[in-house]
Amino acid sequence: MTDDFIGAGWAFPLRTDSSGGIALVSKSREIEEAIRLVLGTAPGERPMRPEFGCRIHDEVFSGAGAGSAGRIAQHVRDALLRWEPRIEVTDVDVSVDAEDRSVLYIEITYTINTTNDRRNLVFPFYTIPEEAE
Repeated sequence: MTDDFIGAGWAFPLRTDSSGGIALVSKSREIEEAIRLVLGTAPGERPMRPEFGCRIHDEVFSGAGAGSAGRIAQHVRDALLRWEPRIEVTDVDVSVDAEDRSVLYIEITYTINTTNDRRNLVFPFYTIPEEAE
């Protein structure tokens, strides 16, 4: 198989290229942008495809504990398994920013199926900080 299986698509976020047309991406960049699209979309956000997206948005108010990190990792695995068949997720690691506990970094290690190319992507996820009592 070749990179033809990966294909090409519109850039995300939607933007124009130097000629004024819709910017396109291909190969591994297209997969990276597709992953970001899946993770950045909450289920129910798209009226014509209400199941599309990732449930990490359910964890916005959960804080930065180990329990919420585990749920976020599972939501990411589930969403990418369902919505991005061109990759195999190897690992999902959720860590907290050392200076801002409301920021979680979701590091996804994956392999592109057709090329056996191992890659990683870090997706920042912002939570609502817990209020001090």
